[in-house]
Amino acid sequence: MPVPLYQVDAFSDEAFRGNPAAVCLLDDAPADWMQCVAAEMNLSETAFLMPHDDGYHLRWFTPAVEVDLCGHATLASAHILWETGRLQPSDTARFHTRSGLLTATQREGRIELDFPASPTEATDPPDGLAEALGIDPERIVRGAFDYLVEVDSEADVRRLAPDFRALGEIDVVRGIVVTARGTNGTDFVSRFFAPAAGVDEDPVTGSAHCLLAPYWANRLGRDDLVGYQASKRGGTVRVSVRGDRVLLGGQAITLFRGELLAEPA
Repeated sequence: MPVPLYQVDAFSDEAFRGNPAAVCLLDDAPADWMQCVAAEMNLSETAFLMPHDDGYHLRWFTPAVEVDLCGHATLASAHILWETGRLQPSDTARFHTRSGLLTATQREGRIELDFPASPTEATDPPDGLAEALGIDPERIVRGAFDYLVEVDSEADVRRLAPDFRALGEIDVVRGIVVTARGTNGTDFVSRFFAPAAGVDEDPVTGSAHCLLAPYWANRLGRDDLVGYQASKRGGTVRVSVRGDRVLLGGQAITLFRGELLAEPA
């Protein structure tokens, strides 16, 4: 049978903004088939949803690798479950993943994800990082998945033009988050680069905000913040630090619906 397939612009309320993710609904499939689909879609993430006794199994693939955590494709998945009537508006979406149980609810016109916080620790910068980014960092810390690099200003973040080939050769867990204090109604801005994982620049990275939220909450002395990811497409992520969890809030819009005719092997 054909497999339902959707493309959703996450962390946006309008088409062609935010971060596009594919969402594939199926009973089961081997990982190599999922990886082929993700490579074919050629988006930063493709999410695969499979029924579970208590919600859904959820796996995420870039065009090159499977990843342990992805925010925007989780938001897109929850959006599709509600939009297609598989969940009622008052239901909580429950996802069983490589990062444990993740949930999503609808709240005040937004989808709110409950994700694990990623604490940071001071670290020596890896060789070549500043040169590959073309910046002079204020400070560098490391989280569970990524390095976080703070720079002096929002303007510095926006004008970054990294050497992606050099950046992809640096020893990192997943990627590099570059951030600074925000202006014009945002508390912080960021950009995210993961060429080693097959994504030069991700438009809006929910999972990176699991690192950004506690970092900026500590720096600014507040737990409820607004972040803006200043990629070309751009997107707003509202964050709330709750102990060892982070709530990520955003909107989503379905761009297209279709059927995948290449059935799982």
